[in-house]
Amino acid sequence: MLEGNGIINTPSNHSVDRTVEKLQQILEAKGVSLFAIVDHSGEAEKAGMKMPPTKLLIFGSPKAGTPIMLAAPSIALDLPLKVLVWEDWQGKVWASYNQAEYLQERHSVPQQFVQTLAVVQTLAAKATE
Repeated sequence: MLEGNGIINTPSNHSVDRTVEKLQQILEAKGVSLFAIVDHSGEAEKAGMKMPPTKLLIFGSPKAGTPIMLAAPSIALDLPLKVLVWEDWQGKVWASYNQAEYLQERHSVPQQFVQTLAVVQTLAAKATE
């Protein structure tokens, strides 16, 4: 059993918007589809509420994800992959994502697919450096 909640929080050296931009550029360069960006803080503002900058990027590759979903159908709850880029109340920016091993354990994903799920760690590391 994994310790904690399976979420990895990586500190970013950039603002939320710049981290999101970098992640978008990396995804585009790798030919990975960016399906959506959910601007949680923007939506909060529209509702008359204040929230530090918070954006969720939803991305993936059907070529990579489909075999995983065929092997472990419930992983479709957690795919496509996601990275949450957010600013805490002290002004520090983070990129958060689900740990590959957490997803493997949660959905009984065969070991051969863990490396595919772990790509999110590399992407987050590059976007935050």
